[in-house]
Amino acid sequence: MDFPNTEPYCWDCSFEVFYAKLDDEHKSLFKAVFDCAADRGSAGALSNLCSVTANHFSDEEGMMKGAGYGDFAGHKKAHDEFLGKIKGLKCPLDDGTIHYAKDWLVNHIKGTDFKYKGKL
Repeated sequence: MDFPNTEPYCWDCSFEVFYAKLDDEHKSLFKAVFDCAADRGSAGALSNLCSVTANHFSDEEGMMKGAGYGDFAGHKKAHDEFLGKIKGLKCPLDDGTIHYAKDWLVNHIKGTDFKYKGKL
């Protein structure tokens, strides 16, 4: 299922997974994507997006492992694919790349992360 990302592109309570650390990190991911969209030529913004994403994925995966989460392998694969894609980007970022990042984040949180609600 696809969840539309609407402008203005921002985190709101409909994205809550109800783990404070992960919700805060999701907010940081939204900001990092927004910063890339606002300054598509900024290598610093892109580097920050990669760093914030890698740190969040590591934290989320750690919580999944600790809880014995059943779909860990599939979830990690999705993380690895996204991180590999954004780490391979060069500035300036184009419209398609920004749209991809926004869509991926919205759909991943609401479609994939929501599956672990109450299980970590």
